[in-house]
Amino acid sequence: MDLMNMMGKMGEIKAQMEASKKKLDEIIVEDEFNGIKISLTASKKITNISVPQSLIEEGDKEQLEDLMMAALNRALEKANEKAESEAASVGENLFPGGLPGMF
Repeated sequence: MDLMNMMGKMGEIKAQMEASKKKLDEIIVEDEFNGIKISLTASKKITNISVPQSLIEEGDKEQLEDLMMAALNRALEKANEKAESEAASVGENLFPGGLPGMF
């Protein structure tokens, strides 16, 4: 591959990566754990947290913190899966068959 062709491909890669990042900002991932609902973008920006009134009324601060942490971690795992899937898709579009070890 000549240098000019490689430079063109780099520009294409940059444009695809920017489009992918924008897409991740628009994908909403939701998860629920023991009544706590978390919504966030695939780029890991939290958009909503919902805690049932019953958990608040129980008044067990440690339990609520543990449940919130578990709910957030589960939602973040889903966001990571979406981000990885999007990255693999970009790689597949740019390099049919993918690049060994990249995605």
